[in-house]
Order: sequence, then structure tokens, then C-alpha cells
Amino acid sequence: MKFIKRQIKTIKEKDPSIKSILEVFLYPSFKAQIRHKIAKYFYNKKHYFIARYITEKTKRKTGIEIHPGATIGEGVFIDHGSAVVIGETAIVGNNVTIYHGVTLGGTGKETGKRHPTVKDNAFIGSGSKILGNIIIGKNVKVGANAVVLKDVPDGATVVGIPAKIVKI
Repeated sequence: MKFIKRQIKTIKEKDPSIKSILEVFLYPSFKAQIRHKIAKYFYNKKHYFIARYITEKTKRKTGIEIHPGATIGEGVFIDHGSAVVIGETAIVGNNVTIYHGVTLGGTGKETGKRHPTVKDNAFIGSGSKILGNIIIGKNVKVGANAVVLKDVPDGATVVGIPAKIVKI
């Protein structure tokens, strides 16, 4: 229940188009994150088929694909959500904002931890691709459509393909 209350508060605070609490229940991010919590429960119990089944149904209904193995912090805000992909070993910290078309993915070459870690208060712009076992530091801003392939230090802003630091 605490998670649900926190998500309602986060969505209402970060999306000015939400006029009532009832609208939050229609929000794709809200649905996807609640279902991810359920899928994660089954994944942790090694009921992989059930976990993936929940994830696949959620992806079809919301356009947001969060692997049941991914770790998602509190207060994560996924705006619009279409085509967001968060891989199995990804870790998303608290109060992270993710816009549509973002991929937190692997490169296809690794085993073990192969997806990014995004630390608290990061902002990930629309269409960004963050790939591999890299760390996106606290309070980082990733510009729209950036392709991030290397660690980004706390407080930096990165843009471009491949992403380069433009502000620290």
C-alpha cells in the first residue's frame, strides 16, 4: 500500500496534466510498476514463467517492458511510457524520471550483470539508449536520443551519439 501511495504522489507531482487521483489509475507507468512488483515477487520465488507472463501482458497493455528481474526504486516516474525497455539486471534508483522510448539494455556481449545502474534523481530523456553494465550517477541528466555506453559521473549532463559530457 505504501508503494501505491508513493506512486500516486509521484505521478501527481511530476505530471501537470493529471487533475485527479482517479486519473493516476489510468496512467501506463502506474500499471506497469504495480505489475512489475507482482512479477518481481514471482521471479524472486523462481516462478519465472509466471513472472514473464505478467511482464508480457503488461508490455502489451502499457507499452512498457520491465523485466521481472530488474530492480526499480521508489518514486520512479515513467512519463508516457511507450517503448520503454528495462532489462533483467538493470537497477533504477529512487526518484528517477524516464521518458518514452528509453532503453536500459545490454549490448548482447555480456553475462551476469549486463544492464545499466541508474542512481537516484537521474533524468533520462526521450529516446535515450543506455547500454551495458555501466553506472549513471546521481542527479545525471541524459539528453533526448543520447546513446550512453560509458559510466557517467554524478551531476553530469550527457548528450549525443555516442554520449559525451557537456556539463558537470
